[in-house]
Amino acid sequence: MQTRILMEGERLTITLRRLCEQLIENHGNFKDSCILGLQPRGTLLAHRIHQRLQEKTGLNIPYGELDATFFRDDFRRREKPLKANTTHVPFIIEDKKVILIDDVLYTGRSVRAALDAMTAFGRPSKVELLVLINRRYARDLPIEPMYVGSHVNTISSQKVLVEWQEETAAPDSAGHNRVSLIEIA
Repeated sequence: MQTRILMEGERLTITLRRLCEQLIENHGNFKDSCILGLQPRGTLLAHRIHQRLQEKTGLNIPYGELDATFFRDDFRRREKPLKANTTHVPFIIEDKKVILIDDVLYTGRSVRAALDAMTAFGRPSKVELLVLINRRYARDLPIEPMYVGSHVNTISSQKVLVEWQEETAAPDSAGHNRVSLIEIA
């Protein structure tokens, strides 16, 4: 198995900072906006983005975590049942601009499921997708992100892995905060 580091350390920090600046530019005071992290891995990125936005703007931005497991089109097709994660959306998204956050966009099927899952909390006026990594040439559905940390050209035998270190711990030389491209044999 061959691994290539796509992003880590300072480059990852700069990318997160840029994504936050783009959100501030497009949402201003976040009056009618909210953030939803897509379970399970998108919430790790969403939490970091949300925290940085609140620190930078001083605003209280609504934040939730959305699980779309039961809305997936492959939910009943797997040999082993999928394990659901928690959904925590303590607000109504009716007429809000929803910033949906996931770590990696691959086929688009998870995002499609999330769009369906969102309807339990109201009908948003707009949904914008933010991803750390956009895997190009692998989309099954016509879904594209509005905010992208990095674009990566991949093939089906590759996997993109985003690894996060606890936020309270300082990043160490082992590079726990990183994005890797793994070739699966």
